[in-house]
Amino acid sequence: METNKTSILILDDEPIVSKRLKPSLEKKGYEVETFTHSADALARVNERRFDIVVTDLKMEGVDGMQILTEVKEKYPDTEVIVITGFATMATAKESFNKGVFDFLAKPFKLGEIAEVIAKAENKIKNNQ
Repeated sequence: METNKTSILILDDEPIVSKRLKPSLEKKGYEVETFTHSADALARVNERRFDIVVTDLKMEGVDGMQILTEVKEKYPDTEVIVITGFATMATAKESFNKGVFDFLAKPFKLGEIAEVIAKAENKIKNNQ
């Protein structure tokens, strides 16, 4: 069933992040799927396109940069938001070079990420 809801995939190896984000984003009318393992998230990305992907950078196995790269290669119009507790200028620069929409340092407030997601959603709607 196709909905007009903006679809969001959230990937963070700390379950608390998804637990906090999912309900607050669903309340705002988004369709949200959450993952704690990058391999699972990647498999899901291969099954379907998401409008927005929110990914942590530092994880076991496949890291956020790789997720960003793969998502952008497969779906250039998908906006990727990177969240990380290890923000450095170098990683920020690398993500922007790879086409990230925005970069949020942890800990962030729910309002901050909701704002970034809303901006990404506006960009997608304006490009359609």
